[in-house]
Amino acid sequence: MTLRDDAHGVLHAWAAPDDEQERLRRLYVAHTETYADAMSRECHPDHLTASAIIFSADHERVLLTLHRVIKRWLQTGGHCEPGDATLTEAALREGREESGIHDLAIDPVPVLLSRHEVPCGPVRPAHHLDVQYVAVAPAGARHVISDESDDLAWFDVEALPAETDDSVRALIAAARTRLRGSP
Repeated sequence: MTLRDDAHGVLHAWAAPDDEQERLRRLYVAHTETYADAMSRECHPDHLTASAIIFSADHERVLLTLHRVIKRWLQTGGHCEPGDATLTEAALREGREESGIHDLAIDPVPVLLSRHEVPCGPVRPAHHLDVQYVAVAPAGARHVISDESDDLAWFDVEALPAETDDSVRALIAAARTRLRGSP
C-alpha cells in the first residue's frame, strides 16, 4: 500500500465532526483520487501534509513551534516524505523532528483537517491540505528546537500566545475533546 492509498483510505473512512470538515474531507479525497503525486510537495498548487498537536502527559499544555518562515506559533507538521508509509507516521515523524521528543504517543485517527494558503512551490495560491493528529508527550519530556523553528515552547491550553492563529486554537479545542475521551 502506498502513502496515497493510506491517505485515501483514512480520509474516506474519517467521520467529520461538522459540515465544513465534511466539505474538506471530500475535497481531500478527491485530491487523492485526482493526483498521483497528491502527497508530494511537488504536487502544485496543493498537496496533502500531516501535522500533530503535541500535548503534555497531563493534557494541560501544548508544545508549539514558532515557525521560522510563517512567524506564528503552530503545531508540528509539514510535508510528507517518500519514506512515510502512512499519514499517521508522517505526522509522528514531523512531531519527533520538530520537537526532539522521540517517544510521542499519537492517536491514529485524525482530529481535524485544515486547508491553508502557504508560500510553497511555483504556483500561487498554493495550499497545504493538512491532516491533523493529536500526540501526547511522556511525563518529563524535554524538547529540542529544530532548524525549522525560531522557538519551541510549552503553553497552558488556556494561555496561548497572541501569535497563535484561529486554526491552531480550533485544533487544540478539538484535540482536548478527543483527549477527554481517552484515559
